[in-house]
Amino acid sequence: MNQLEDMQLFVSVLECGSFTAAADALGLSKQFVSRRVAALEARLGVRLINRSTRKLNATVLGQSYFERAQRILQDVAETDMLVSEQGASPRGALRLSAPMSFGTLHLSTLLPDFMRLYPDVSIELDLSDRTVDLLGEGYDMAIRIGALADSTLIARQLAAMDMVTCASPAYLAAHPAPQTPVDLRQHECMLYGHSKTVEWRYWIDGRSQAVAVQGRYRVNNGELVRDAAIAGLGLTMLPAFIVGEALARGDLVTVLDSYQLPTTKVYAVYPQHRQSSLLVQFLVDYLRDALLARK
Repeated sequence: MNQLEDMQLFVSVLECGSFTAAADALGLSKQFVSRRVAALEARLGVRLINRSTRKLNATVLGQSYFERAQRILQDVAETDMLVSEQGASPRGALRLSAPMSFGTLHLSTLLPDFMRLYPDVSIELDLSDRTVDLLGEGYDMAIRIGALADSTLIARQLAAMDMVTCASPAYLAAHPAPQTPVDLRQHECMLYGHSKTVEWRYWIDGRSQAVAVQGRYRVNNGELVRDAAIAGLGLTMLPAFIVGEALARGDLVTVLDSYQLPTTKVYAVYPQHRQSSLLVQFLVDYLRDALLARK
């Protein structure tokens, strides 16, 4: 037997609590298991196990070797699984969180297509504009838009998203269109989210600058903000995919076109323990390619 197999026998003996139990679990003879552990001790030049007629326990060095051997064997198993899965199809269940507007306008078609490609996959989708706690609430992955807070989560960019500032023709007929971002301070602006202060960013004099805006209407859903703008309540800044159809119909018109807006990014985020999940990796790659094709 090789070194790794002897290591596995030793770990099994301690995990099972005896040579007999380990031999039964592995389908080997007690004498063979005992002889291989003794050979391991002889090769290392240390005693790993204290043997007695009543019980078996690890020495101090044996306990240290046991803990490291467990990690090594787990790494080997995970490496084998990762490589063997490269040619496999994803399977299993995935719990996903995504913003409401992004979900209804993009995931409503993309996820069914993904599930048709991979019939052994099931997905539970939760659409919410709040930032969910992936670990605390048991999500495997989330879609997030905009700047990400510092965390231990893994983040992969799915797409870049253009932003536009716009209002209804009726609002602009009653209120002169802003000529510079600073003019926004004189306008009624739709506030997205729950933050007490809202800032819209523009490229001004070669750098990104924030302009504080205010308004009477605050909501955490982009489609409701869009509808309020169409109704003439004020100006809004939203992703192009939310307001694109309203702009094409003339229900909304853009303002401040000479001031470029910083591009917003769409990310897939997931806990570190899901990094080796074949299902997560397949879905991330699929969404990235599909969103790129839609640009």
